Amino acid sequence: MIRTGERYLDDLRDGRTIFINGEKITNHVDHPAFKNAIRSVANLYDYKVEHADNMTFKTEAGEQIGLYWQLPSTPEKLIARGHAAYEWAKQTVGWLGRSPDYVASALTGMITHIELFESYSQERADALRNYFSYVSEKDLYLTYALINPQGDRSKTPGEHTKNIYHTLGVVEKNAKGIIVRGAKMLATGAALADEVLVGTHYPLKQGIDERYALSFAMPLNTKGIKIISRKSYELGANPKDYPLSSRFDENDSMIYFDDVLVPWERVFVFENIEMCLSQLDSTATEVMMDTQSLARYAVKLHFLAGLAQAMAETNGVEQIPAVKESLAQLACYAMNVEGLFNSVLHCPKIYNGFYVPDKTLLYTYRVISQSIYPNVLETIRKLAGGGILMLPSSEADFEDSEILGIIEKTQYSSIASPVERVRLMKLVWDAVGSEFASRHLQYELFYAGAPYQMLGRLYKQYDWEASRALVEKIRIL
Repeated sequence: MIRTGERYLDDLRDGRTIFINGEKITNHVDHPAFKNAIRSVANLYDYKVEHADNMTFKTEAGEQIGLYWQLPSTPEKLIARGHAAYEWAKQTVGWLGRSPDYVASALTGMITHIELFESYSQERADALRNYFSYVSEKDLYLTYALINPQGDRSKTPGEHTKNIYHTLGVVEKNAKGIIVRGAKMLATGAALADEVLVGTHYPLKQGIDERYALSFAMPLNTKGIKIISRKSYELGANPKDYPLSSRFDENDSMIYFDDVLVPWERVFVFENIEMCLSQLDSTATEVMMDTQSLARYAVKLHFLAGLAQAMAETNGVEQIPAVKESLAQLACYAMNVEGLFNSVLHCPKIYNGFYVPDKTLLYTYRVISQSIYPNVLETIRKLAGGGILMLPSSEADFEDSEILGIIEKTQYSSIASPVERVRLMKLVWDAVGSEFASRHLQYELFYAGAPYQMLGRLYKQYDWEASRALVEKIRIL
């Protein structure tokens, strides 16, 4: 059976430990800090059921699961999974970054390069292959935690001699598995997901940091896993005052592993620095994730362009030439990314019989996305002016006849009622100025790595020889 929203909600009532606002909670599904975002995910599962022909496929075992689990063994399969990611992103207008198809795509990218794991360890490769079969058949939602907590960043984890378990590391190993202790971040969506995939991006030193070179996956309700949530932006947010914050705050968390036993069958990399980094850099993990992310980002930019145009029209300025120029620039950003998305789907590289997105194109997307987003927000802020500041304090103001009378006189628009105008401008604020909006700015700038890292990767990946060949062609004339 296809996983439905109701089934997802039932599965998520697993008694996991989450700390937020000084409280330890175990029923997070109905907690006001998380319940709306969780139900937004449930709606995605229901959408998948309703559009099963375009969102799912049947496995050889007869299971019907999301297309994000399908290996791209033909060009058509790569295109189909890309279109499915785009349609899912439209359901949250691009604001749910780590939807269930994100980390699923990462695992798919690992399986396309399973021989890399086999050359490292047949046992670890079998563990990964079996885990992929397990989570895909159940259509589980994974988050991941790859980043070490910051601390003293002048040192690698093993150089923190007074606190060697500041970062997640191995305490001991036995016949059953490994016992791990320490923290990982940024587990975006940990309150929404079923399980967590752990790895590392951080540079590690040979002979010092092997205990931190790990990759494994565990259910988030495992004994000893403690989720430390950041502030919830949906908590107490009226959907009409904060239409985005109240529904799509996927939350970010620190995960602390308090002497957690990880069975060997769930360990994919163990105390091997080179392999831990190769798991991401030398497989299709990044490009499969980035394809999903590129679909979401394109949808988000289209949403922001449409929001800016609706605001300009409501305020009666859409025909001013300077405003048209600003709106056209937003449209250009959206179409630029849309075109890059289509190029990624239709110009893959063939590897080991799989059609894998081009890494150079995806690294280009990462660089462009980081540079575009601040410009998009600045453009909308300029178009909004003071209009997003001089708004009624809350939806409750409409219930007071005296306040409503003033609102009706002052929040004027030729094409919308005062209440409609206020709600539109509050949507604009939630997209560009609220805490939720600020978090998304930080997310778009850093979710794939710091900008200098992305530029460095693109520099390394780009075909400089081909470009220089063009130069030499002219030089020898």
